[in-house]
Amino acid sequence: MAAFGVSISALLAAFVVVSALDVVASTPASAQAFTYNPRPPKPVRPPAKNDGQMLVQATEVDYDYNNSRISAVGNVQMFYNGTSVEADKVIYDQKTKRLHAEGNIRMTDAEGKITYANILDLSDDYRDGFVDSLRVDTEDQTRMAATRADRSSGNYTVFDNGVYTACAPCKDDPKKPPLWQVKGARIIHNQTEKMLYFENAQLEFFGVPMAYLPYFSTPDPTVKRKSGFLMPGFTSYTAFGYGVEIPYYWAIAPDMDATFSPRITSKQGVLMQTEFRQRFADGSYQIRLYGIDQLDQDAFKGQPGDRQFRWGVDTKGQFALNDKWVWGWDGVVLSDYFFMSDYRLAQYKDPFGSFLSLPTEAISQLYLTGVGNRSFFDARAIYYLSYSGNQNQVPVVAPVIDYNNVINNNILGGEFSYKMNFVNLTRETAVFDPITTTANTNGLCLTTSADPMARTPSQCLLRGMPGTYTRLTAEAQWRKSYTDPLGQIWTPFASVRADAINADISNQPGVSNFLPVGDTQTVRLMPTVGLEYRYPFINVQPWGTTTVEPIAQVIIRPNEPNAGKLPNEDAQSLVFDTSNLFAVDKFSGYDRVEGGSRANVGVQATTQFDRGGSIKGMFGQSYQMFGMNSFAVADVTNTGIDSGLQNPRSDYVASLAYSPNRTYTFSVRSRMDEATWNINRFEATASANFDRWSIAVTYGDYAAQPELGYLTRREGILTSGSVKVASNWVVQGAARWDLEANKINQYAFGAGYVDDCFVLAANYITSYTYQAGSQPPVLSHAFMFQIGLRTIAQTSTTSSSAGMQ
Repeated sequence: MAAFGVSISALLAAFVVVSALDVVASTPASAQAFTYNPRPPKPVRPPAKNDGQMLVQATEVDYDYNNSRISAVGNVQMFYNGTSVEADKVIYDQKTKRLHAEGNIRMTDAEGKITYANILDLSDDYRDGFVDSLRVDTEDQTRMAATRADRSSGNYTVFDNGVYTACAPCKDDPKKPPLWQVKGARIIHNQTEKMLYFENAQLEFFGVPMAYLPYFSTPDPTVKRKSGFLMPGFTSYTAFGYGVEIPYYWAIAPDMDATFSPRITSKQGVLMQTEFRQRFADGSYQIRLYGIDQLDQDAFKGQPGDRQFRWGVDTKGQFALNDKWVWGWDGVVLSDYFFMSDYRLAQYKDPFGSFLSLPTEAISQLYLTGVGNRSFFDARAIYYLSYSGNQNQVPVVAPVIDYNNVINNNILGGEFSYKMNFVNLTRETAVFDPITTTANTNGLCLTTSADPMARTPSQCLLRGMPGTYTRLTAEAQWRKSYTDPLGQIWTPFASVRADAINADISNQPGVSNFLPVGDTQTVRLMPTVGLEYRYPFINVQPWGTTTVEPIAQVIIRPNEPNAGKLPNEDAQSLVFDTSNLFAVDKFSGYDRVEGGSRANVGVQATTQFDRGGSIKGMFGQSYQMFGMNSFAVADVTNTGIDSGLQNPRSDYVASLAYSPNRTYTFSVRSRMDEATWNINRFEATASANFDRWSIAVTYGDYAAQPELGYLTRREGILTSGSVKVASNWVVQGAARWDLEANKINQYAFGAGYVDDCFVLAANYITSYTYQAGSQPPVLSHAFMFQIGLRTIAQTSTTSSSAGMQ
């Protein structure tokens, strides 16, 4: 080993930086159906030594003191501050201050960037020099090569016959051209501007030229953000015709940037789109602005878009107050509620987003959230912007506050916790839903009729009350578990809940048939005591372990005060199954509270196989022992009715989940009639995930629930899957089949080529979208085409239409 001049090592390390040319391009984020194959994770590199010393190992090291020349010959290895250099021969001339290396040169920097060359000749201040037969492999698996690289004036590096790609070389034939590459007669790196300029560039696929550009530029690898034009995007829709977006990215400062994306449309002119982002040490925010001066506003005659200028603002942000508290906001303001839909903005850009769930509102909110070791606090004010035009039927929530805490210290030997919920909401107009064919056909539940008797509980549900509703709920809970000498687990528990409610209900037609109108105040108190019993039996066999656990739960409490006589805004959904069989309160929200004494019984069995895999099942039933059954009392939304809990003896509930390995999963959930064992609710899901294909199937069968508006039985299948038909070719799809109507009413299909550097895909999607004028949603059709070159560009084309059947 020998130590020699630090100037040589600095020279080599610097050349690694200026020669490793990762071509990068900023592209806007977008949801896509196909993405690049994941690359192997980068290994964690140990921190490089930075002691300023250079170590040289070679077969022979010669010091020529007469000519002031140092030579290292034969398997030369140099190490300096995390950078290593390997070559057949290295010579440093102290008089001319030049470094010359030749033969199998390999330089690796501390970040894993590798530079190969045959000859390297540089001045020790690395202002001038050349490299022959250069090849660079970077940490993010991009590659560049050139026949020669010349450096001058300490700023310019010129690469002759340069080639760039982000694709890995062919394993069987490394000399074979990659899937795609960019060639340039000359590539010039301006270090001051931190830019790369390509002259006479051409894009090749499998070595065949496909596109020619006489000139283009891109930021150099040291630049993470650079102002410039991004790849254009194309879209078409009935409302605006054909459109092309030409985004421009502006790197304003290290902490802020903006993207301008004017969309030139064939029918309506130019839609201006601007997104501004700024990041701080404790958070960030962004603002999107939209605006268009419509050329043909008559195209929207009789619709919300019948105006000359339409606009929108979308913003969100979040900031940390400390390590436990954050505050933030989301905001959407539109000139009209159909603006986003007409111009396919926000979530409408991604048809996959509404394939199964149609967004009903845009949320504007201001929130404060805190998380402790065993506590949680959340307060927010929420404004919902209706996408269907029913803005006066959507509540304004200001505020809703949740707090819960678990005391760290034991109280009476058990765990004590408490929680609180406060909500205040206002709605202008009542929301009714029809539950009979007559009501639906004749529009009896529409608010256009002034006849109060047109809307009665036998024909409609009151989904939302008009007026102001305020509720404060506080609940304290205690529980303790202990195991007796026989292994039986006893868990006594107790809780007390109090609700203070103020309802100022507007006297609109039909509302008085459901609720008392005017200003009403009430207080509810619900004390609860109970005991849960479990006795697990464990059986160990050579093939695995099985646990069978009978469970019994007894809950004593008074009747629900004012049952069915108060507004119900947050507890309108109730699905009784094994997941809430042993819930002390089976209502999903706070507006209803379960009353009356009840016993829940069941048995749970779990088998864990020694060679992997498990199976878990549960079966049980709930009994109303005495008092009033809250689930048999109809409220304004009939929550609990037809749930399987409305009778003294509930329906039977069962579930079974089986996972033999990571490849397969199966699950079944069912609710059977207590008297006839007829299936009232059944769901089955199966999935399989292999290396080359995957599939998931869900079957659902639901009995009619006329008091909830489901007049006929519902039965259907939802399936999705993907198949890798070749090493890089993927076909995927999804479909929903309504078995009652014997019709596939929604589907998606896509096919594409995917690898670690290239994506080419096409997708056809059907999804539901709203119509203007509060009409029911209609099925829309969208076609998406996507192409992506990793690190260079990614773009997509979307064509969609609504109302087609």
